[in-house]
Amino acid sequence: MRRNRIIFIGIVGIALAIVAYSLLTGRGVEPVTGLVGSEKAPFFEDARVQQALRRHGLDVTVQKAGSREIATSFDLSRYDFAFPSGAPAAEKIQRETGQSKTFTPFFTPMAIASWKPIAGLLVQQGIAQDHGAYYTVDMDALLPLIQSQLRWKDIPGNQAFTANKSVLITTTDVRKSNSAAMYLALMSYVANQDDIVQTMSEAQPLMPLLTDMFLRQGLRPSSSLEPFEDYLVKGMGHSPAVMVYEAQFIAQAALEDGSIQPDMVLMYPVPTIFTKHVFIPLSAGGEKLGEALTSDPELQRLAVEFGFRTDDLAYFQEFTASHGIALPESFVDVIEPPSYEVLEGMIQIIEQAYEQQ
Repeated sequence: MRRNRIIFIGIVGIALAIVAYSLLTGRGVEPVTGLVGSEKAPFFEDARVQQALRRHGLDVTVQKAGSREIATSFDLSRYDFAFPSGAPAAEKIQRETGQSKTFTPFFTPMAIASWKPIAGLLVQQGIAQDHGAYYTVDMDALLPLIQSQLRWKDIPGNQAFTANKSVLITTTDVRKSNSAAMYLALMSYVANQDDIVQTMSEAQPLMPLLTDMFLRQGLRPSSSLEPFEDYLVKGMGHSPAVMVYEAQFIAQAALEDGSIQPDMVLMYPVPTIFTKHVFIPLSAGGEKLGEALTSDPELQRLAVEFGFRTDDLAYFQEFTASHGIALPESFVDVIEPPSYEVLEGMIQIIEQAYEQQ
């Protein structure tokens, strides 16, 4: 009898070990595949995130793509979820799929990654304000410099950055990427006398200026990771002012590996615009993932460690303070992007101009 009991206990132990091994290796969990903006890929690829998701019974695989591409260039029936950056792309996907339910696990303000000499120059010109650890930029005051095709070296009294480059904010490819689309949304608002562009009739008079802001940048990458990597590696001469997600700068600074140099700074546009990371479930597994990302405290905290802002403002402040990162706690002058149809219409006009070059 005792021998049988020992055998039974041994069999139970082996069974439990198999179950534990299956959980650790991802066996027995539901495979879920989705499309995400490139800035969120590092979050999903993190081992801690993967482990937390497996505890929810999910084995998540992501494919990176530009937000406009996600909305227009993929057969979404092949995926369990779509997770673009920005509400306009999400709006398009919802219409195409008929999916009304969404989740917004986190968001991030748009910001300009720049350098202290350039920020100081803009302060000197009355265009920017120094808030100690970060700057704000009056976009209404900056627009005439961009519109006039002024070069940095020709700014009156400029001794800080005498490059022959045009005064421009570098973006990604507006034909593919959300960060560039958010810049287009922001500048269309400023050019439209601080009003959201409601129709293509309103947009048409603005398009020569808005198109020029992108064409003069030359060929641009489709991923938001590339301009930020150029900023980190190639320096002020190559990347004086780059439109980025605030989350990118925070996540990099939190590494404390020296890649964020002392003279690198964030400048926040005034007005500013948020990128809402809208999660659209396309299957039951996708819906389960959306709920986990939104409600699981561990996943929410891990999102903060990748620079994203969540509903847990206290933890965001605690995390950034612990890494010596001082940021605005709140934003007052925040605009919404135009509707998908208007933003897409403006992008199509810029796309046609690229093709005619």
